[in-house]
Amino acid sequence: MNSMPTNTDPMESLLRILELSDAGGAQTDEDIFVGRGDKTAPQPRLFGGQVLAQSLVAATRTVESDHLVHSMHGYFLRPGDASSALTFGVQRLRDGRSFSARRTHAYQGGVPILSMIASFQRPDSGMEHQEPMPEGIPAPETLPTTAELLGGIDHPVARAWAYERPFDIRHVGSDIYFDVKGEHVAHQAVWLKTLGPMPTDQNLHRAALAYASDYTLLEPSLRRHGISWVTRGISIASLDHAMWWHRPLQVDDWLLYVAQSPSASESRGLNFGRFYNRDGVLVASVAQEGMMRIPEETPKE
Repeated sequence: MNSMPTNTDPMESLLRILELSDAGGAQTDEDIFVGRGDKTAPQPRLFGGQVLAQSLVAATRTVESDHLVHSMHGYFLRPGDASSALTFGVQRLRDGRSFSARRTHAYQGGVPILSMIASFQRPDSGMEHQEPMPEGIPAPETLPTTAELLGGIDHPVARAWAYERPFDIRHVGSDIYFDVKGEHVAHQAVWLKTLGPMPTDQNLHRAALAYASDYTLLEPSLRRHGISWVTRGISIASLDHAMWWHRPLQVDDWLLYVAQSPSASESRGLNFGRFYNRDGVLVASVAQEGMMRIPEETPKE
């Protein structure tokens, strides 16, 4: 039996997720916002990228409109429930002439599930250099979509990844959905962009990129050890997430996401990533450590 696309519009769902309410103007020593869960998610655990993006949107709502987020550091404290709403408390840490700092806690059930500090800056000028974009990368139009790879599989996660994600994600070379083909290396690249146009708000584009950055960032650690997403008994969870936005970006146009894993130890994998636009401009960088518990193989008799 082949899976079919759902009636869910992924772009509409993404924009609804990034649209927070102000909780009727509720305020304590924090600015309070409320965001939606994702009741269409195929698994009960809330996607970490969603919490990151919503936390950034909440912080953005408290800074001047000419301030853009340039860095974020967050810790995932507890698993989130995909079917439940979230409350965001934003503390205004500092407002200077050029920079503003905010701390956001995301809550479910009265307890924090994410703690994040973000820094915002007015556009400025200064020194310029960047790590160059890798050469010889095939164009995204020449690569298979996730829907083409997973759309024929009758499984809720396969259907969700194929049809319900708001991003078109295309691996350069082989993916690791079912197995790890070729050499087991600790690096990879994917092209990605939203399925449809985004509003012009640059901070919204940056929040959406934070959302997407959590999709594949841990894959280089898995790829290095020949471990695919369907490995029986695998347990993976994001522990922390840091991101830096260097230059203006459009998440509704193709971005090359280059990632590599310098280390894995003690059931943790560390991964770094860089985002380039099609002109080779480095627009953002990201780092994440994830818990990776892989079941031991049964000893052969």
